[in-house]
Amino acid sequence: MTTKIAVVVYEGFDEMDAIAPFEVFSNAADRGCDLEVSLRTLETTERVTASHGLGIEVDGRLVDADLLVVPGGGWNDRGDASAWAEARKGDLPDAIADLHDRGTTVAAVCTGGMLLAEAGILDGRPAVTHAGALDDLRATDAEVVDARVVDDGDVLTAGGVTSGLDLSLHLVARLCREEVAEEVATEIEYEPRGEIRRSDESR
Repeated sequence: MTTKIAVVVYEGFDEMDAIAPFEVFSNAADRGCDLEVSLRTLETTERVTASHGLGIEVDGRLVDADLLVVPGGGWNDRGDASAWAEARKGDLPDAIADLHDRGTTVAAVCTGGMLLAEAGILDGRPAVTHAGALDDLRATDAEVVDARVVDDGDVLTAGGVTSGLDLSLHLVARLCREEVAEEVATEIEYEPRGEIRRSDESR
């Protein structure tokens, strides 16, 4: 059965937060892992501009998914196009909460974790985010832990930008096989680093 992965993007998302997982999942699919990955937005649009000016085309609106990946971007700058702005608007956190309530596993990269906190799905759960936003995360009801990736079953969070590689490789190992994750890591010439904290270790 195909696992449908949606990477949700918005104006001001961080490029690497979204594109690195997209590439990892795509490479895993090329190696026989039954994954289908796409870039999605809340509203219909043809193009989205990321935090460093990269413009991308998207695959359509976010409707449903087995796994939702939420990138961060611009949280600490409090920009008009950023994760911070999306948190203030509230539509994206509401959509995240709704999908999670319907059984979607949710994974956040960097300050995408703050959008999960805003959605209320980190309440009482171990989590991490970008180092520059840890005080903001501590101000929520999340249990902040020291790890590069936190796997709490149906909710996963990762630290700063490059940790999205570790998160997505970890998910490939979860969804497919460890061997597939190792093959993808070799292909992209990346050596996974940092601690992965699993729920049985963090509760």
